[in-house]
Amino acid sequence: MRHEVPLPVPDAFLYLESDGARAVVCSAFEMQRIKEADPSIETLSPEAFGLDELLAQGASRDEAELDAYVRACHRFGIASAAVPPTFPLELADHLRANGIDVAVDRELFAERRRRKNAKEIDGLRRAQRACEAALDVARELLRNADRDGGALALDGEPLTVERIKLEIERVFSAHGVVGDEFIVSHGAQTAIGHEMGSGALLADEPIVFDLFPRDRETGVYSDMTRTYVVGTPSDELREYHRLCKQALEETTAAAKPGVNGRDLMVMACELFHRHGHKTQLHKEPGEVLDSGFFHGLGHGVGLEVHEPPSLSRTGDDLVAGDVITLEPGLYRAGYGGVRLEDILLVTDDGAETITSYPYDLAP
Repeated sequence: MRHEVPLPVPDAFLYLESDGARAVVCSAFEMQRIKEADPSIETLSPEAFGLDELLAQGASRDEAELDAYVRACHRFGIASAAVPPTFPLELADHLRANGIDVAVDRELFAERRRRKNAKEIDGLRRAQRACEAALDVARELLRNADRDGGALALDGEPLTVERIKLEIERVFSAHGVVGDEFIVSHGAQTAIGHEMGSGALLADEPIVFDLFPRDRETGVYSDMTRTYVVGTPSDELREYHRLCKQALEETTAAAKPGVNGRDLMVMACELFHRHGHKTQLHKEPGEVLDSGFFHGLGHGVGLEVHEPPSLSRTGDDLVAGDVITLEPGLYRAGYGGVRLEDILLVTDDGAETITSYPYDLAP
């Protein structure tokens, strides 16, 4: 809905498209906003389809709106409709009960959303610049930290994940993005997938920043990961970092329209496997990995932080307009790991790396 109607609308509304005509049935609260956001969309109120009459007859508000939506479909001559997999079940049942066939078409809606428009790309760039500004502040905290035994301290207080997250949230707000959740994990936490992180930071341990804020204006996300060590990284972490950076460079160079996401995954997995690490493509059937490269290479990004195309054990052919991440990682359970992630815009003949940020292990 946000892709077709380019602004946040807090209340439910009906979007219809038929024979090139586009319309929404929405409350008076939203009509003017939608007209201004996209004048090509016809805005109609539930009252235009008998809402007042239905309420006067004793229907509840919910029942009246369902009937108004049926009448709107009849007005546009819609006898059958394609809907996304998240379409409300109650509305689908009501439409079917009133002679309108409703069928889920996952691919139709996924394909339309994959090709980002100019406004969405602008939102992506803003969100990514916010990521980079936030990481600048976080790195400054790490650089200014002192060793207090094995722990890190700043201004006489322990330097904690919670303290760093608060500063990142302030930067996000100042840059017009929202980051309700993001990862600042450390030590053994860094080998636990989407562990958001907590507690006091220690010297010489890996610290993973995985930031994925959403641009307020467009609703579009970005996604970036870097790994740091304050102090002296182990030889193991240095090797993880070297291989992840190599995998990122090689898959970035290969990303272009027509390349399948699985092929990029294979490139990263083969590199890691040659150096003795298990991957999703080099494990026993049914085996659940907690070390090595245990996740996909990347994913599409847009109005959700994870959306098509797939770049994993299954893959989709890339198309111009796709926004994708590449995020190779290597881990050892109970110890920690390294992950690096950039975000790319697939172009007509290759891919533009939207991320512009150094990869050094030292903050």
